[in-house]
Amino acid sequence: MEPALQSALFDHSERRDLGSGAWLEVRSGWLSQDGAADDALFGELRDQIPWRAERRQMYDRVLNVPRLVSFHNLVDAAAPHPRLKQLRRRLNDAYAGELGEPFVTAGLCLYRDGDDSVAWHGDNIGRSSTEDTMVAIVSLGATRVFALRPRGGGGPSLRIRHCHGDLLVMGGSCQRTWEHAVPKTARPVGPRISIQFRPHDVR
Repeated sequence: MEPALQSALFDHSERRDLGSGAWLEVRSGWLSQDGAADDALFGELRDQIPWRAERRQMYDRVLNVPRLVSFHNLVDAAAPHPRLKQLRRRLNDAYAGELGEPFVTAGLCLYRDGDDSVAWHGDNIGRSSTEDTMVAIVSLGATRVFALRPRGGGGPSLRIRHCHGDLLVMGGSCQRTWEHAVPKTARPVGPRISIQFRPHDVR
């Protein structure tokens, strides 16, 4: 059985060393810590974001991607909701110095129920396959498991309960040396929105 890591283990913004230059932070309740109301944000994003369904080639078939998505450049275009730029500024204040560049995009995923998911992957670093980077993910709505495992095996996997308002940051070599996923679940679960903030040329 894979070990379960609760978000509470990351209280006080504790950074966990994952090895090989990768690290992970979970900040519980981060969304509400700036004093802005977050209870209504899920519904506003669900209703205002221009969601789209995607299809993807998988071997010899074209399949529906099991979630709705929306991608936005927050520097060169208007944001579909003002809180996205506010959250970007807050993340840049906290991490851009260490990252060496700002977060510039927001990719959103709407998981409608437990059948929606994202498969094991590491985010693509378009500039260099050896470069370190950060991806910051804010979760809204239902709690879902956020799973990580070392790329190529050889170590234990992690399963984190990513709750409403939590911030999860993957940094260093994490996109190159680890994979992450949001697995399907047979348990009854409500909808969830994740907002992934990334620097230039990471997708």
